[in-house]
Amino acid sequence: MEFVKPTIEYAELAPLLIVFGVAVVGVVVEAFAPRPLRRPIQLTLSSAGLVAAFAATVWIASGLDVVADGAARGLVAAGGTIIVDGPTVFLWGLVLLFAAGGLMLFAERRLEGGLSAFAGQAAALPGTEAERRASSEGLDHTEVYPLMMFAVGGMLLFPASGDLLTMFIALEVLSLPLYLLCGLARRRRLLSQEAAMKYFLLGAFSSAFFLYGVALTYGFAGSMQLERIAEAVRNDGGNSELLLIGIGMLSVGLLFKVGAAPFHAWTPDVYQGAPTAVTAFMAACTKIAAFGALLRLFHVAFGANRWDWQPMLWAVAILTMLVGAVLAVAQRDVKRMLAYSSIAHTGFLLTGVLGVQATSDLAVGEITSLQAVLFYLATYGFAMVAAFGIVTLVRDAGGEATSFERWAGLGRRSPLVAGAFALLLLSMAGIPLTAGFVGKWAVFTVAMSAGAWPVVAVAIAASAIAIFFYVRQIRLMFFTEPQGEVASVVTPSLFTSSVIAVGVVGTLALGIVPGPVLDLAAHAGQFLR
Repeated sequence: MEFVKPTIEYAELAPLLIVFGVAVVGVVVEAFAPRPLRRPIQLTLSSAGLVAAFAATVWIASGLDVVADGAARGLVAAGGTIIVDGPTVFLWGLVLLFAAGGLMLFAERRLEGGLSAFAGQAAALPGTEAERRASSEGLDHTEVYPLMMFAVGGMLLFPASGDLLTMFIALEVLSLPLYLLCGLARRRRLLSQEAAMKYFLLGAFSSAFFLYGVALTYGFAGSMQLERIAEAVRNDGGNSELLLIGIGMLSVGLLFKVGAAPFHAWTPDVYQGAPTAVTAFMAACTKIAAFGALLRLFHVAFGANRWDWQPMLWAVAILTMLVGAVLAVAQRDVKRMLAYSSIAHTGFLLTGVLGVQATSDLAVGEITSLQAVLFYLATYGFAMVAAFGIVTLVRDAGGEATSFERWAGLGRRSPLVAGAFALLLLSMAGIPLTAGFVGKWAVFTVAMSAGAWPVVAVAIAASAIAIFFYVRQIRLMFFTEPQGEVASVVTPSLFTSSVIAVGVVGTLALGIVPGPVLDLAAHAGQFLR
């Protein structure tokens, strides 16, 4: 066979190239720039990179070609390894938007008295003289900025992957920087390092499952490209056992990344131990990227085989919602409560994934499974980033105060901050006139249309349970008398204030006027096949 040189569509891949380029330049800055200049250079580089990548994403979205009789928009790039279609561009926009919020939280220095939330010298053992010296000298790990940009690049590539090997590479590129970032907390370093180790070990196991699933799926289809896998599934050439085991293995890797039960055990420990800025970034952006990849895999590669994998997702969605909601009730720490809340939201999102139907089964103007999940991811991202931003403000002499007892009476000491946190909690609970209500309505509607009413019934029950612990936190802040030492709210810089303000406004706007974003998700069309 004659070798055919692949064509690289550089313009359509501009967001990826910009983010990875900034990450590489950031590594060079760490190697050659003087220490005092590294932070301003890195912050400027990262900010400019995210803004430029977002602008390129908007430009690409405005020029995507309509294909498949108007059902999809986009093109196949990089020799079939990257798919730039409407859902990809929508997910890119979400990742870049919330990554910008995470970057602002990374840059916050006022809360720690002029220092960042990251360790001054990660190699120093906790409690040693080297650690104290690094802290007294005001040392700062500015490597967090290129690490974050590498993670963002992986998150952009993950949902755009057109074959399983590219998807695996994207999974590793987004995961490895996060393992490091989780262990770099300035305070409570042992807890942070424990979280990073757990995340790394469990993440390595899940990646091994994913890679084994890639091998088995390749053995079934004879190709790693999603469109050829889909063709093999439609033709049903035998070896269905190989396919089913491959789907199961791939699912383990992806369900671990989204934090679905029974692969959720890392989530509360990592969310609690990681620097809260990293938790905010990871909670929003990782889930968006991972759900994008999961949707593409199941809708494109295994869409014709959905009667085999849907029962598995039914069980996982039900278990995830119940585990997240029930265990959140038992928590006494705000970050762990939000972590279990995130697990419950994963179950709600999986409920939307179960709403996939053939195009011929949809009524005119009916909301699709993909549209519902994309909208839910937008509402979830605004609430999570802002909520963790507020957690960074509530502090005592030891740093962030995350135990419930310290939050007692917070509404009287700082009504504005407590009120914003209460609004975000109400949105997570799905109360009307908030973004969370519209998001849950969308995913529940598509699941009901697809006949998954038992999953929706469990989802409604889990939502009712979740209302209890959200309202309990609001009651604690506004109607509980503090006993003993309590936390106070520290005034942040413009970085954190902006993140919280945008999150609160976005939560309100998507709850009152959801139409534009729902229309944008609908305009994105279906995955390009």
